[in-house]
Amino acid sequence: MDDHVGATLRRVPDRRHGPRAFKCQSPANPIRAGVASGSVTSSMIGLAAVTPHSTTPSAQCEKSVRRKGRVGPTIEYVTMTQQRTRERAVNTGPVTITEPSAGLPMALQFDDTDSHADVLDALVLSAFLKGTQPWAHTKRLDRVRDDATLLPPGVSPSRVAIGDGQDARLAVGDGWTLRSIRWRSGGALVSVTAVSDELARSVLGLATDGAAEPPAAEDERVEIGFWHMSGHGPRRRARPIAASPWAEIRRNYAPNAADAMDRLVAVDGQNLSGRMLLVHGPPGTGKTTALRSLAREWREWCQLDFILDPERLFADPGYLIEVVMGGSDDEKPWRLLLLEDCDELIRSGAKQTTGQALSRLLNLTDGLLGQGRQVLVAITTNEDVARLHPAVTRPGRCLAQIEVGSLPYAEAVAWLGRPTGVGASGATLAQLLALRDGTGPVATPKPEPVGGFYL
Repeated sequence: MDDHVGATLRRVPDRRHGPRAFKCQSPANPIRAGVASGSVTSSMIGLAAVTPHSTTPSAQCEKSVRRKGRVGPTIEYVTMTQQRTRERAVNTGPVTITEPSAGLPMALQFDDTDSHADVLDALVLSAFLKGTQPWAHTKRLDRVRDDATLLPPGVSPSRVAIGDGQDARLAVGDGWTLRSIRWRSGGALVSVTAVSDELARSVLGLATDGAAEPPAAEDERVEIGFWHMSGHGPRRRARPIAASPWAEIRRNYAPNAADAMDRLVAVDGQNLSGRMLLVHGPPGTGKTTALRSLAREWREWCQLDFILDPERLFADPGYLIEVVMGGSDDEKPWRLLLLEDCDELIRSGAKQTTGQALSRLLNLTDGLLGQGRQVLVAITTNEDVARLHPAVTRPGRCLAQIEVGSLPYAEAVAWLGRPTGVGASGATLAQLLALRDGTGPVATPKPEPVGGFYL
C-alpha cells in the first residue's frame, strides 16, 4: 500500500477462508481495548479482533521488520485459541474518547474474495478515516461520455482496476484523493476526500463537469430510475425510456379507462387526495404503458422510480428507508414508486402470506413512514379489485383506482381497421398489436389429424 495509508498487515487463519486473509491496521491509531473497529466495505468480512501493538515482541506469533527506526509491515499469525484468549482478556473499563481530528481506529480486512477495486475503496477511505482529509463529496452520473476521464484536467490515475463490469481509478493530489467507478452500463460514481470542503467540491466539479451526455432534445423518452438490492446494498440506476404522450395512445384504451386517465394526467401535484395509484386489469391491456405515459406527463414535478424487487423492498426495512428517503440531489418535489404485478402483496389474504409487507406498504402511503416525504405508490395487478385487501381500497387512500380492460368490439375494429381476428368480446392491446403487425409467438406446428378406419 501507499505510505499515506500506513498499514499493518496480518495473515489470519479462518475456518471459512483458510490462511489467505489479511488484516490492515493503522499504526498511528492502535485500537484501544473495548473500542470496536468499523468495516470499510460490505465485502470485507470480520475475521478476528484487531489488538493494539505490543511493546514486547513475541517470537511465537509476530515478526517485525524494522528499517531505520521505523516499524515496517508486520505479519502476525494468530490461532483461533489465541484469538479467543484475547477476546476474553479485553478490558471492559472506561472507553477512551479520541478527538475526530486525531483520526479514527482503522482496520481493513482483505481475503481472496475481494477484488482490486475493493482495495481502491480502502485507499480512498484511508485519509478520511485518519482525519487528514475530513471532507468527502460524492456524485453519481448517468450516461457518461466515452471520452470522459472522470479526473481533474491534467491528472493521471495512480491506480487502475478493470474488471467485473466496471473501471475503477484512484488519483491523489495536493490535499485530496479521488476515486471514480465507471460501469459498462454507462453510469459512474465519483468520490473525493479533501482537507477542506471547498477543495473537495472544487476537485469533484473539475472531474465531473461536462462528463455526462447533454440532455437529448425533446423526444418520446422519460428518465426512469430502477431500484434493486445489490450485493453492496440498495442501488438506483436511471435510464431514458420511451414514453408516448398520453394524447397519442389514448385510443388504445376503453372509454371508461381513458376518461379516468384524463383526470389523472391533469393532476399537478397540488392537494392530492391520496398517495396510491391502483391500476388493475387482465394481462396485455397496457397498464404499464399507461403509467409510462403518465410519467412523461408528470415529468415536470414527479420522478418515476421502478422497483425491480418489490417483495424484498417491503421485507427489508433498511432497503425501504433508503428508497423512501431518496437522494439529497433529487430535483423534483414528488416521486412515484412503480410496483408491477404485486398481486400477492395486496390481495385479501396478504396479511397472512406476506407478514409485515402489507403494513409497511400502507404505512408508506398514509402512515408515519410517508409523513414528510412526497412519495406516491403505483401498483399494477391482474387481480379483480373485489379480491384485493379492503385496507388497500378504502376511501382516502387511493388517488386513483383505474380498471384497464380489453377494448370493446367496436373500438377494437376501429383501432385495427378490420374485423378479422377480433373476437365478439373485443381484444386487448397486445392482441391488436399482434394482429396489426402480423406477429405472434414462435410455436411448433400442430400435427395434422390422422384419418382412417378400424377393421
